[in-house]
Amino acid sequence: MAFQPIVDVETRTVRTYEALVRGPENQPASEVLAMVNEKNRYAFDQACRVKAIRLASELGMVKTGARLAVNFMPEAIYSPSGCIQKTLRAARQYKFPLDRLIFEITEHEPVRNTAHLKSIIKEYKKHGFGIALDDFGAGYNGLSLLAELDPDIVKLDARLIKELHLRPRSQAIVRAMTELCKSLDITVVGEAIETVEECEALQACGVHLMQGFFFAQPLFEGLPEVTWR
Repeated sequence: MAFQPIVDVETRTVRTYEALVRGPENQPASEVLAMVNEKNRYAFDQACRVKAIRLASELGMVKTGARLAVNFMPEAIYSPSGCIQKTLRAARQYKFPLDRLIFEITEHEPVRNTAHLKSIIKEYKKHGFGIALDDFGAGYNGLSLLAELDPDIVKLDARLIKELHLRPRSQAIVRAMTELCKSLDITVVGEAIETVEECEALQACGVHLMQGFFFAQPLFEGLPEVTWR
């Protein structure tokens, strides 16, 4: 695992660290995910959760007050209540508070069974987990998925953020989405921030939680220092 912070630019604090899968020698996520198939998806998903919780605890994340975000594969979960047991055991074993765990659903994979995904979210929220909708605005479902599900967090896709300061139409979309999420009591995060101009444009649109190389690159098996500019 590598970890990358999600920061609050107004308070200059780290709110969350996202756990990003890597190979044992820091191979990129694409190389690791290319080996995941129908037969090993469940074991891979479970192993990633346990590894992320264990490593976050060992690195002292609990003391920082930050939350831990873990990507998960809805297609790997056959029974929400059954498949969550290993996660619960890992949280107990490594003394990681359940309400500090966030599970991210990526939009780059199609949601084939919305009812099943809703049952997963319902089960996870029973245990105090946060739910984030990742890559929002770029994938398969967009607003229709937002209407069906009950996420706590929406992470705006990188393609909306890229050179946001130069694209008035994208700024209007981000502002509208921010207001929509606010009315639904959903927190908005801007992803893939690379420049001060993108950061300032996002702030002008009402977004103050951000993630990207502008603040810190993912650190392999460590918690990176944040650069405030």
